[in-house]
Amino acid sequence: MAKKEVKTDLWVASQLKECGIKYDAQGSDVKELDEALKTASKRGTGKAGYPEYVSVVDDYVIVIEDKADLDKQKKLTKDGIIDVEVKAVTDYAVNGAYFYAKHIAQNSSFKKVFAVGVSGDEKHHEITPLYVDDREGYKALPDLESFVSFSPQNIREYYTRYVLEEETDVEKTTAQILKDAAELHEYLRTYGTLKDQDKPLVVAGILLALDEIEYGGFSIDSLTGDQTPGMRDGDKLMNAIRGRLTRSNVGPDAKKDKLLSEFSIIQTSFRLNEKNDTLGKTPLKYYTEFLDEKVFKNIKYQKTSEDFIGRFYGEFMSYSGGDGQTLGIILTPRHITDLMCDLVDVRADDVVLDPTCGTAGFLISAMHRMLSMADSDQQRRNIKKKQLHGFELQSNMFAVACANMILRRDGNSNLECCDFLAKNPAQVQMKGATVGLMNPPYSQGTKADPSQYELSFIEHLLDSLTVGARAAVIVPQSSMTGKSKAEQAFKASLMKHHTLEGVITCNTETFYGVGVNPVIAVFTAHEPHPKDKVCKFIDFRDDGYETRAHVGLVEGDSAKDKRQHLLDVWNGRVEAASKFCVESTVQPDDEWLHSFYYFNDEIPTDADFEKTIGDYLTFEFSMVMQNREYLFEDAKGGDGDEETE
Repeated sequence: MAKKEVKTDLWVASQLKECGIKYDAQGSDVKELDEALKTASKRGTGKAGYPEYVSVVDDYVIVIEDKADLDKQKKLTKDGIIDVEVKAVTDYAVNGAYFYAKHIAQNSSFKKVFAVGVSGDEKHHEITPLYVDDREGYKALPDLESFVSFSPQNIREYYTRYVLEEETDVEKTTAQILKDAAELHEYLRTYGTLKDQDKPLVVAGILLALDEIEYGGFSIDSLTGDQTPGMRDGDKLMNAIRGRLTRSNVGPDAKKDKLLSEFSIIQTSFRLNEKNDTLGKTPLKYYTEFLDEKVFKNIKYQKTSEDFIGRFYGEFMSYSGGDGQTLGIILTPRHITDLMCDLVDVRADDVVLDPTCGTAGFLISAMHRMLSMADSDQQRRNIKKKQLHGFELQSNMFAVACANMILRRDGNSNLECCDFLAKNPAQVQMKGATVGLMNPPYSQGTKADPSQYELSFIEHLLDSLTVGARAAVIVPQSSMTGKSKAEQAFKASLMKHHTLEGVITCNTETFYGVGVNPVIAVFTAHEPHPKDKVCKFIDFRDDGYETRAHVGLVEGDSAKDKRQHLLDVWNGRVEAASKFCVESTVQPDDEWLHSFYYFNDEIPTDADFEKTIGDYLTFEFSMVMQNREYLFEDAKGGDGDEETE
C-alpha cells in the first residue's frame, strides 16, 4: 500500500509541475501557513499535521490530500455533507483536504482556500475540489481531470466562474459579440435584402474600408448619400477597399481584381446606396457606423480587437446562414482550430498550409500561436509574410479570408483562389509546409467521383507537405470507417505512404446545427506507417462545450480542464482509462475510431463486488419467496432434471 501511495504522490506532483503550479510537500514555505498547520492534527492530538501538498497561487491557497485507492476519495454523512469524524478525515482524501483547508482559513489571513482530494493513479483517478471558507461552510465544485484550472493563468477565472458564479470577462465579451452579430444580421436583412453569401462580403469590405481611416484614405463623414455616379457611398467604400488592398500588397493585380469583384455588391446594389427613410441615411452608412462603433471604437474591445473581429465573423455568419450550409462550407469553430494547432504543436518556425481555408480560421489560429512564440520583430514579419499559406475554391469565401488576414496585419497574404485537388502536390510541396491543417468539404464524394471523398483531400494534403510534416484534419466519422472500395483504397494508400498518429472523436455538436459527427485525425507525412505503430484513439465527445438555446455551442465550465487532459494524454504526459483513450496498432480495413478499439479496463472495486453480490442475493430471495427456487438448482449443484409440482 505504501508504494501505491508514493506513486499517487509522485503523479500529483508531476501534474502540478506540468501546470506551472509551485508547491510545498508536507508543509509550507510560507511562514504563516506553516504556523497554522503546526496545530492541524487530524486525530485531535494538537500535534502538527501536514497535507501532501500546499500551494499559493496569487492570493489563493490550494491544499491537496491524496489516496491510492479510489474507494478512499470521499466520505459523506447520511445527510450528504463532508464527514469530519476523525476516521473519515484520516482515511479519505477529500475529507482530509477539507480538514486542513478549513484549519488554514480559520487560523491565517488567507481566506480564499481550495481543498482538493485526489485518489487513484495516472490512469484511473478522481480530482474533487471544494472551496472552503473560515466558518463552517464549503462549496462543492465539479470534479476535474487535471490541475490546469488552478494554474496562475486560470485560477482567477476559475474562482470567478465557479465560486462567485459570475460571468468572466471572456463570457461577457462573447455575450456582447452574440448580441452585436444578431443585431447586424437583422439590419442587413431588413435594410439591405442581401443574399446569405453577400452578407459576410459586405461586412468584410466595410471593415477593410474602416481600416483605411488611419491612413487618411477614408472617412465615415464622406458617406453623404450622394447619388452622383462615382460619388455614391458604395463608390467611396470601394475606393477605400481598393486602397487598403493596395497598401497590404496583396498583389498580383489579378488577385486584387478578383477581390474587388467580390466586394462589388457594395457598389452595385441600388438598395444599399439609396437613402432609407427609416434610417435617414443609406444602409451602407448605417452598417459602417455600426461596425465602427462596435469593433473599432468601443473601449471594451481595445485589448483584443483583432480577436474580437475574428469571433464576430464566426458568430455573425452563423446568424446569417453563412455557417456553411448555404455556402457549401462548414466553418471550423475557433476552439477546434486552436486545439488542432496544439495537437500538431505548431511552432514559430513552421510553415503552415490550409488547402481548403474557408475564412482562414486555421491560419489565424496558427498565426496567433506562432507570433506568441516569436522572439524578434524579424521573425514576426516572416511568420506573417512567408509562413502562412491557404487555398480556397469559393471566391466569396476567398475574399472574406483575405480581408480577415489583412485586418490582422498579416502583410502579404499568401492566399490563392483555386481548386486544391487540381494542384500538383509536388508543386505545392515547394512551399515547404511543415504543418497541414484542414477541414475539407463534406459529403461531396461519390462512387462516380471518388476524388471528392474527404480521404482524397487528406491524401492530397499529405502528399503536398514536406517529409516529416505534421497534419491534423477534421472530417466526419464516416471517413474513418471507409466502407466503399474507393475509401478502403485511400486508407491503404495513406498507410503505405504516410503515418496515422491517432484519431479523436469530437463532440457531436461541434458543428452546431449542421448534423455532422466529426473526428480529428492526425498524421505524419511521407513516413510509411510501421506495422507495429501504436496509434491513439480518443473519445473526446465530452469536451466541456455545450449548446444553449438561441446561442449555439458555448464553452462550459469544464472545457479548459478537459482540453488540458486531452493534450496531456495525447502527448504521453499521463495515461488514461480505455474509456477515454485506447492505444492500438491499425489496419487499413479497421474503423479508425475509439469505438472500434475500445475495451473496458476498469478493475471493479470492493464496493462494486459487494453491490453485485447484494443484488444477486436480493434477486434470489425474491424468487424463493415466489416459489421459483428451481431457477437456482443448476447453479447449486442440482441435476436440473427434477420436475416441480
